[in-house]
Amino acid sequence: WRFVNGIRAHGLSPRKKLLLVGPSGTGKTLTASVLAGELGLPLFVVCLDSLMTRYMGETAAKLRLIFDAIQQTRGVYLFDEFDSIGAQRGLGNDVGEIRRVLNSFLQMVEQDDSDSLLIAATNHPELLDRALFRRFDDVIEYHLPDQKQIATTLKTKLVSFKTGRIAWMKIAQQTEGLSYGDLTRACENAIKDVIIHDRDRVTQADLSRALEERKHLHQEPV
Repeated sequence: WRFVNGIRAHGLSPRKKLLLVGPSGTGKTLTASVLAGELGLPLFVVCLDSLMTRYMGETAAKLRLIFDAIQQTRGVYLFDEFDSIGAQRGLGNDVGEIRRVLNSFLQMVEQDDSDSLLIAATNHPELLDRALFRRFDDVIEYHLPDQKQIATTLKTKLVSFKTGRIAWMKIAQQTEGLSYGDLTRACENAIKDVIIHDRDRVTQADLSRALEERKHLHQEPV
């Protein structure tokens, strides 16, 4: 952001509209938070699904108010649950109001010339209208951790607590498919369980049990 004025002086626009795509728990919201911290700007989270109403024009009007705020108050604006208005316009469940909101959003994003950073996050990029991608300066993809990254994450999350002998790579092999968020919660749950039972260290059994609980959560029918 130090070079924004210089970029604009040459008739160019800064890259300030980001689309973050990837599974839940892979760090999209954390990225927005870190960017806000690094830039020294407030973070505003906009939950798009809460804006949707069945009354014609009301959702677009709310969206207009948000973009007015983006213009007036410099900050990092995270549009979370982006899928709620980003669904492809040709899908069978498409309704006129959603189409109007999507068109309004596309227009507002394209016309935005504020000093704010716009970030949209989605867990389901396949549901997004392709026109949305063209409105963003960068599309950043997030992926689930591989086995090496799982082992590193578990060690990092447990570094401040005593642990027994743990076969990190063996656990990582059994845990593949979980997100960073799942790994963090599993480590926290394992530590809490040890504290509750008045023990002084996390064992491999404690960690395996906590990780299995996270896996079962994903297997439960919705």
